[in-house]
Amino acid sequence: MRMGDADERAVEIGRYIVRSGATVRATAAVFGVSKSTVWKDQTRLRRQSPALWREVQQVLQKNKAERHLRGGEATRQKFLRQNALHPPDLPAEKSCAGPAQTV
Repeated sequence: MRMGDADERAVEIGRYIVRSGATVRATAAVFGVSKSTVWKDQTRLRRQSPALWREVQQVLQKNKAERHLRGGEATRQKFLRQNALHPPDLPAEKSCAGPAQTV
């Protein structure tokens, strides 16, 4: 790949992140590159277009601050999917009368 192509990709990726608010992982999937490449492109972008780089950094910092929420939601969805397929065993119902009396 020629250097110009990488510089152009860096700008494209930066614009995409700002426009969509996408995470690095989602951006990498859309552009067919690795997460490492997305991060390297941000280094290029900082040199090429500092104003766009600052906008991208704001989005990425917001995503970083929210990632624990996305992770929690992913875990919740996984739990719901697993339990829909294999519901947990429920404990036997307890009687309101209390323990059985022996006479």
